[in-house]
Amino acid sequence: MEDTYIDSLDPEKLLQCPYDKNHQIRACRFPYHLIKCRKNHPDVANKLATCPFNARHQVPRAEISHHISSCDDKSCIEQDVVNQTRNLGQETLAESTWQCPPCDEDWDKDLWEQTSTPFVWGTARFSGNNSPANNIVMEHKSNLASGMRVPKSLPYVLPWKNNGNAQ
Repeated sequence: MEDTYIDSLDPEKLLQCPYDKNHQIRACRFPYHLIKCRKNHPDVANKLATCPFNARHQVPRAEISHHISSCDDKSCIEQDVVNQTRNLGQETLAESTWQCPPCDEDWDKDLWEQTSTPFVWGTARFSGNNSPANNIVMEHKSNLASGMRVPKSLPYVLPWKNNGNAQ
């Protein structure tokens, strides 16, 4: 059993294609070949089923239940499941004692403490008295030189775009 397992891992081992018996494929290229050959032989692909334990196993549909019960790769997967359930049982023993820290925020209280003056873009509020008389409207500054203005709309064609014409 150990020799066949090591032999099946040899990447240079030649495997026979289930779709075309004349194809002998190296084990390292076999999964890629299966996908390609399945597309090239849809009539044969419809007669074969894929093993749930190893996608390299393409078995006639009538024999798939027998193959599933006797597949060598089934034991590897079953062993993985057993190991995972054992590890899961050990992990559940160490329960966390972390607790959420208390929250100091009170959003309802914050709403009552806010002033009734709404936020207005371009105004600044200073701490202290929040009355509207203390709000200062900030000037809108432009980086354009004096005498220049911002266009109201952009042109359909920007002057630096050449529209595909060579200059």
